[in-house]
Parts: sequence; C-alpha cells; structure tokens
Amino acid sequence: MQNRPIIIGVTGGSGGGKTSVSRDILSHFPDEKISMIEHDSYYKDQSHLTFEERVKTNYDHPFAFDTDLMIEQIKELLAGRPVDIPTYDYTEHTRSSKTYRQEPQDVFIVEGILVLEDKRLRDLMDIKIFVDTDDDVRIIRRIKRDMEERGRSLDSVIDQYLGVVKPMYHQFIEPTKRYADIVIPEGVSNTVAIDLLTTKIAKILEEARNSK
Repeated sequence: MQNRPIIIGVTGGSGGGKTSVSRDILSHFPDEKISMIEHDSYYKDQSHLTFEERVKTNYDHPFAFDTDLMIEQIKELLAGRPVDIPTYDYTEHTRSSKTYRQEPQDVFIVEGILVLEDKRLRDLMDIKIFVDTDDDVRIIRRIKRDMEERGRSLDSVIDQYLGVVKPMYHQFIEPTKRYADIVIPEGVSNTVAIDLLTTKIAKILEEARNSK
C-alpha cells in the first residue's frame, strides 16, 4: 500500500541535463500528483553580506545550500503537510522574500547538483538518478546558456568553469554517482532510460490511486 510520497533524486553536473531529464519525466504526467523541488531554491540567505561579498559565493559547494531546511520541508511533505519553499534572487545573490506553497503529492522529483551529497537527504529518497555527461559537453552547454540567457562574457564563463565548477564537480558531485540506483548517460536523449523511469513512475502512481 502506498502511504507516503515517493521521492526521486536527480543529480549530475552543471549543464549535464538533469533539469531536462526531470522536466521530461514531469511532462509525461500532466494530470498526476507529481512535482519537482529544486535544490537551487535552498541557496542560503546572504542578506547579511555586502553585494561584493555575495558575488564571490561558490554556488557549487555544499556550504552554499541550506540543505537542513530542504530536509525539514521534505519530511513535512512526506507527512502530508504543505510547505512554503523559498526562492532565490540570482540578480541580488541572496534569498528572495517570496516563497511558493508546495502541496503534498504522490511523487516528488528532488533535483540539483548536490542532492546525493548529504546522507540525510539521500536516505529520504526511494530512487536515486545520476545524469552522466562528459565534461566537454557540459561546458559547451554552460557557455551557450550563460551567454544567451544571462548575458555573460565567454571569458567569465570559462574562468568560472575552470576555477570553480569543474573542480567542485570532481570533488563533490561526481563521487555521488556511486549512490545512484540508475546512471543515465547523455541525459534526456537517452530515451530508453527515460522510458524505463516513466514506466516505473506510472506504476507507482497507479498504486497510489488504488490505495486511496
């Protein structure tokens, strides 16, 4: 009997396709009780720092996240209670005053670069997925995204990637692959893996309906 939500963790490097995989899974279930929670929503409040200090934050390090709050809120959702999830203001480099109400669901996809890094968070997950994409593919995607969507210069994207993103990936993110139940090479283009996942989730949702 299904008596608590299923938690699916989706991780991988920046630009690796984890968000695309998560959204693709969601798109298969438009009428079901399934939602995504992003670890990026839980970047720490930095309002006590100057803007210049905030800009220097290493967003790829576990210390950048308020994972304690995320764990607390997921436990509330598991207990069937709604939560108010924070939002992050990337222009001000600190937490926004706005939150959004997340109601309990049958399935939650918990997505982010470090969602498998903290054992307490991992232990809440029923299925753990690592989206595995080559470094060169990830930097190309990141350059394209940051230049087109965020107005960044090529040099600044490359400097950040080589100085922070790549070292943090190999120190903190890539090692969490060993905790994954499923490793998806090349992300959303791996239709076989996506099909297997959506079939499994469809079965979970059907069981949830039948148990009510």
